[in-house]
Amino acid sequence: MTPEGRIKAECLRYLKKRNIKAWNNPTGSVKIAPDRWLHFGLKGSSDILGCLPDGRFLAVETKAKRGRLTDEQRDFLREIESLGGVVIVARSFQELDAALRREGYADLGPLFEGDTIA
Repeated sequence: MTPEGRIKAECLRYLKKRNIKAWNNPTGSVKIAPDRWLHFGLKGSSDILGCLPDGRFLAVETKAKRGRLTDEQRDFLREIESLGGVVIVARSFQELDAALRREGYADLGPLFEGDTIA
């Protein structure tokens, strides 16, 4: 698993533990015939999408330590934020937790055992 894939998996596990409805949002293309491609997802959309307990849309872009946003990802996050959604760039599930707490989604019960999700 890539470093970014590990972070995404941890963030999805964190959101599930917090009872926040969220899902993996893969995007890309796959060759389905010699001259035919299947494109899926919206280019630039976040790695994780969801709905927060108060109904606000959630977009989480996961990045490895040195990962950078593409222009398309930056545009997607700006658009979601302009529509009232919560946008987060997370390099760990701890960063996701801190960002959600800053947004007012605080204590939902014990979660951490050291640096891992309980």
